[in-house]
Amino acid sequence: MTKRRFLSAALAAALAAGALALTQLPSGQSEAAAQTVNQSYSWRNAEIAGGGFVPGIIFNQSEPNLIYARTDIGGAYRWEQDSGRWTPLLDWVGWDEWGYNGVVSLATDPVDTDRVYVAAGMYTNDWDPNNGAILRSADRGETWEVTELPFKLGGNMPGRGMGERLTVDPNDNSIVYLGAPSGNGLWRSTDFGVTWSEVSNFPNPGNYAQDPDDPNGYLDDNQGVTWVTFDESTGSAGEPTQDLYIGVADKENTVYRSTDAGASWERVAGQPTGFLAHKGVVDHVNGFLYIATSDTGGPYDGAEGDVWKYATDTGEWTQISPVPSGAEGSDFGYSGLTIDRQNPGTLMVASQLLWWPDIVIFRSTDAGETWTRAWDWANYPERSFRYEIDISEVPWLDFATNPTPPEITPKLGWMTEALEIDPFDSDRMMYGTGATIYGTENLSAWDAGGRITIEPMVGGLEETAVLDLASPPSGAPLLSALGDIGGFRHDDLDSVPERMFSAPNFTSTTSIDFAETNPNFVVRAGNADGVSRAAFSQDGGANWYPASSEPSGVTGGGTIASAADGDSVLWSPAGTGVHHAGSSGSSWTASTGIPAGAVVEADRVNPAVFYGASGGRFYVSTDGGASFTASPATGLPTGNVKFTALPDREGEIWLAGDGGLVRSTDGGTTFTAVSGVDSARNVAHGAAAPGANHPALYLVGTVGGVQGVFRSDDAGAAWVRINDDQHQWGNMGEALSGDPRVYGRVYLGTNGRGIQIGESGDTTPPTTTPPPTTTPPPTGDGCSATYAVANSWPGGFQGAVTVRNTGSTAFDGWSASWTFPGTQTVSQAWNGEATQAGREVTVRNAGYNGVIAPGGAVTVGFNGSGSGPDSIPTRIACTGG
Repeated sequence: MTKRRFLSAALAAALAAGALALTQLPSGQSEAAAQTVNQSYSWRNAEIAGGGFVPGIIFNQSEPNLIYARTDIGGAYRWEQDSGRWTPLLDWVGWDEWGYNGVVSLATDPVDTDRVYVAAGMYTNDWDPNNGAILRSADRGETWEVTELPFKLGGNMPGRGMGERLTVDPNDNSIVYLGAPSGNGLWRSTDFGVTWSEVSNFPNPGNYAQDPDDPNGYLDDNQGVTWVTFDESTGSAGEPTQDLYIGVADKENTVYRSTDAGASWERVAGQPTGFLAHKGVVDHVNGFLYIATSDTGGPYDGAEGDVWKYATDTGEWTQISPVPSGAEGSDFGYSGLTIDRQNPGTLMVASQLLWWPDIVIFRSTDAGETWTRAWDWANYPERSFRYEIDISEVPWLDFATNPTPPEITPKLGWMTEALEIDPFDSDRMMYGTGATIYGTENLSAWDAGGRITIEPMVGGLEETAVLDLASPPSGAPLLSALGDIGGFRHDDLDSVPERMFSAPNFTSTTSIDFAETNPNFVVRAGNADGVSRAAFSQDGGANWYPASSEPSGVTGGGTIASAADGDSVLWSPAGTGVHHAGSSGSSWTASTGIPAGAVVEADRVNPAVFYGASGGRFYVSTDGGASFTASPATGLPTGNVKFTALPDREGEIWLAGDGGLVRSTDGGTTFTAVSGVDSARNVAHGAAAPGANHPALYLVGTVGGVQGVFRSDDAGAAWVRINDDQHQWGNMGEALSGDPRVYGRVYLGTNGRGIQIGESGDTTPPTTTPPPTTTPPPTGDGCSATYAVANSWPGGFQGAVTVRNTGSTAFDGWSASWTFPGTQTVSQAWNGEATQAGREVTVRNAGYNGVIAPGGAVTVGFNGSGSGPDSIPTRIACTGG
């Protein structure tokens, strides 16, 4: 097991002040070092508000208003009471550990309320290359340390709404429990989550899998140990709680108990069988354990279940289901169980899933003896309601639908695994759905015979998976193609859009494009059932009409492109080959000379020219997409390639993929590799820098060994890193677009953290003077160092020294030293400690980066006074120990 620190106190303070750094990569260097320069970039979300499943909402039981939310693919959040918004906590997660954004459980410490824990990992199969981890924070998620686990976790696996799997002992908070999936049992830490060991005497690791025969390795996973809860009345401060209850994914043995702080375990006698306990909640005041059960692990299914109450002193079980299994109308399982800590006899539970006409939330004020419903049947198809929903802050939650009774819009919810009454405020309740967090602050009106007001409480929580982005030169600044909720025209980047794309409604929009010289014409393609999977707009994406036909064999959206003038469209859908049509899509004709599944784009100048890329080859059409010719160019990037054609530059193409970034200026006949770019996930263009004659380029990839988001103002000669290590957003980069109207603004798509907007704090492009680096021969201890100047200006410069471990054993501490040739002085350094005596300079590791593994490197950046180009030392030495 290992642990890593991700954010120094100094960097945390800088980020809190809004000082985000760029990294300048000198042109022409095969191993360019990443160096920080003085040009700030700010990042924020394009406001959508929600857009994904929220399986867990966790209130701290000791401190009012300390609330966390977990998502299945978008990380974890902390509630900010003053603003009524959520703050993301895991944006530091990068590509290498993208699975940490799958949060299968979260625990907030009731003793030391600054402590919070996350059980992180996206999939238990090989889709996620890493094992799971416990992330722990002692400052409410501002900084994190990591303990890697010897098994995987599944934040986006079946059963992810059950829980919480991760729980802190309310009496001895050094003790933390984790229920593991995949038959890995129950685990425990006794040192605040630093180290973990299996509770070897726990008798049941679970046996339920949704589909044991699933060949994809997704539905066949054993959902394992699913929740842990304590009876805090059986302990005292500083001593382990004696009684704790464990939920297990086993329909015949779903609840276990220990009465000796985990020394021994037993199946709770007399328990109900036939269902899985999704939730277990202890009322330690009145001595009850409540469980909510369903016939599956969810979250997409569940057709039967019950609610039970267990008397912890007598061992008596009582069924208290609002609608008992087997009764008329019992076509749902239960989850979302909560009790009112101010009035423990009051409890609420939700139907975990009920698509028609809607879920039901139930409430009891007599410990489950009787129940009332959020809605009741009146004269069919009419219903009566104990609630009203105000979605004015997130109006798209009506999903652009107009259903007939008994269905209404917006829906009360679906996939309702998380439902919590505020332990300090009986009037406040929050619950999660597949698209948002809803809540109320007048819950007592339910019992008084009135209506509660339900509103989205989701501001700041952005969970969309972004599949494509387009920023036209006029009209709305941004058009988005999103998974699960279709997409939007973003007229105001800082306001939630009024309405999602509709007519037709796509479940997911996979591709969107506009006509460069007629940007009111927009096309999109997506996944849907029963409607055409291509759509057209003549007013910049405000209103849409479906293609009047689609090619035979289409199974999904694929990619779509509009000709520069909007008079024709090229579509490469899933399930069949590439086709072209006029601007109404009334008749599609198969294109020749291009393979099925190719990624397609249009030239942004010549309306007769379209391009395609597939399998390391590039294809060009000069007759409106009717026929294509393969380019003679070979050795092009492969994999999930992305490319962009530039406006006002006919035939200029930038192509990104495995193998790097290449450029063509002759319409794809020849390509030139862009030096210094090691790999590229996506590339886009935006407004040129002031005084520049080439559009700014944006790149998601690896440059000079550094992963990140980059900008070039000089056609790829030099690249500037515009994100930083605290803004990485996991598996990002599937979608990317520069803004053609605002220099420095870029739109970045993430897989679960929505649309990120990056904006430069300086409209002046950085001046880059890329001198040669100084690289000495490696010393005997396997340490080598390079010196480079990243940027210079009259009287000052910024430089960087990269220390690399070229040996076979790890460094535990390092230093580098050099002699300035002139009167240069170091005024400020970061990522290391610098001292200077005369012209002699020494930099040493900071407290958090002294360890360098073999083949690894650390870069120290610094500001200097004097002439940068003249500061190159003739020799630089380093030592590593």
